[in-house]
Amino acid sequence: MNQTASNKQSGLLELHLAVLLFGGTALFSKLIPLGALDITLLRCVVAAFVLAFIVKASKKKLSLDSPRDYFIALGLGIIVSLHWVTYFASMQFSSVAIGMIAFFTYPVMTVLIEPIFTGNRIQRGDIISGCTVLLGVILLIPEANLGNDITMGIALGILSAAFFTARNLLHKKYFSAYSGPHAMFYQTGVAVFFLAPWHTIAFSQIELNTWWLDLLLGVMFTAAPHALFTAALRHLSAKTVSLVSCLQPFYGAVLALLFLGEQLDIKTTMGGLLVVATAIFETQQNRKITK
Repeated sequence: MNQTASNKQSGLLELHLAVLLFGGTALFSKLIPLGALDITLLRCVVAAFVLAFIVKASKKKLSLDSPRDYFIALGLGIIVSLHWVTYFASMQFSSVAIGMIAFFTYPVMTVLIEPIFTGNRIQRGDIISGCTVLLGVILLIPEANLGNDITMGIALGILSAAFFTARNLLHKKYFSAYSGPHAMFYQTGVAVFFLAPWHTIAFSQIELNTWWLDLLLGVMFTAAPHALFTAALRHLSAKTVSLVSCLQPFYGAVLALLFLGEQLDIKTTMGGLLVVATAIFETQQNRKITK
């Protein structure tokens, strides 16, 4: 096996492990007995320290290149905070699988919103994809009433997807010069200061087991997958990375079944397949257009 093939194989392994860990993040919405905001705050405290260590270990400076970049990092950090809080809240209201499927409307949101940034026209196929995703989400909803927990969970998952879409597009346009760990260090750091005034439980009241779970979330399920993801990007095409990333809801649902005993009904499975299949299709189409 030549060096290039070996690098691709190791990159693919790193990528799948990163996506598996990103999928596992959702489990902590059920495992940690705290509200979504407190989970996010503690996650960001741990992740910021670990990401700072990763950046320094790679012998790169922690500072940014210009004063303008600090303002951009501030905005991105606030958006990431809102994304993670709504992400965990979505799963606390519904289930890991439903929350992740609702969140995975973001690839289609991206192709519908990105033309605003690029000036390109929306394609007819993108409109069809949007309608397909809407159908998939409708299949998840038990009743059109925000008083229903599952419906509220879906709404929060879609809101989380909107924040994630905004963060990705803004990051790509204004902050892509920085590595994944470097960028996420600033975003998690900003999140700590943004969320701290709103936390609802004193650190002294948090049980030791909860601290261990949050340490696991911050290190193994936040800092580690971002580092693995960045490493994989060096050896794989953007198309491969995007397509494998679409496996995240599948990995999340399997992990929720194994560790939480969450079952999927037929409607949820059908809705999930429509959303994820459309995400994969749009990812492929987007890469072809980019080429």
